[in-house]
Amino acid sequence: MTNTQLKSNIAGHLLKINAVVLKPDEPFTWSSGLKSPIYCDNRLTLSYPRVRAAIADGMVALIQEHYPDADVIAGTATAGIPHAAWVSERLDLPMAYIRGSAKSHGKKKRIEGLIEAGQKVVIVEDLISTGGSVLSAAEAIREEGAEVLGAVAIFTYGLETATVNFKEAQVPFVTLTDFQELAQQAKENGQLTDAQLQKLSIWHQNPQSDAWMK
Repeated sequence: MTNTQLKSNIAGHLLKINAVVLKPDEPFTWSSGLKSPIYCDNRLTLSYPRVRAAIADGMVALIQEHYPDADVIAGTATAGIPHAAWVSERLDLPMAYIRGSAKSHGKKKRIEGLIEAGQKVVIVEDLISTGGSVLSAAEAIREEGAEVLGAVAIFTYGLETATVNFKEAQVPFVTLTDFQELAQQAKENGQLTDAQLQKLSIWHQNPQSDAWMK
């Protein structure tokens, strides 16, 4: 399967199971307070064996293409953990996961599992918006003396903020599918009108503005 086919296939899965929902006429409110015509809940993929298998297979293909020297697969807590487990099993590689913050008790660890100095690590995430959780995980991994080869995720909103943040942190990333592919497929499937697709495009160019809602 080519990368183009992979993008289309995963986008179709996400739309079919409503893991990504598009409502340009009834905007969602993100936790940040931002109004958005799109909402992504990739945790729904866990309930669909065929979908989660397609995601795992796709991530394996991307890792083999972009990060062939990986020693460890590390999931972000919590959404990246199950996908990291399935991917590491397919690649026969060790797995770890990175907490959002260190535990306040016991050994007070932030990394669960074993990541050693010198190892080359790939981070698995479900969604990239601004990139904060991935880059925080990357920092924790680097503190252990390990190398972050990059990240792989199911979906990205494709926001400029994320591109800038990843570049500044020197962390490459690849995703199975993205905003543009999903929006276009939704239009072709009849889930969006031309006017609604235009709203999405305006939002995507400047998410902080409410111009798309006018």
